Amino acid sequence: MDQRERTGQGVRTIVLTVSGMTCGGCVSAVTRVLSRVPGVTGARVDLTSARATVTGSAPVGELIRAIEAAGYSGQPS
Repeated sequence: MDQRERTGQGVRTIVLTVSGMTCGGCVSAVTRVLSRVPGVTGARVDLTSARATVTGSAPVGELIRAIEAAGYSGQPS
């Protein structure tokens, strides 16, 4: 898949572009909602690149829905 979905050692990594973040509070909010999605084992969000890197087994659609429910926009990178 061209959404930079990688698999290695049984861990899947998905990189998403997140729009609408403007500060550290936004980063915290997006990290928190992504971390709560069932199947997520790790979530890192970077304000400068506007990207979220998520590891685990959660479906991409669930991750995007969580981002959108928090008031931001998300899409596969």
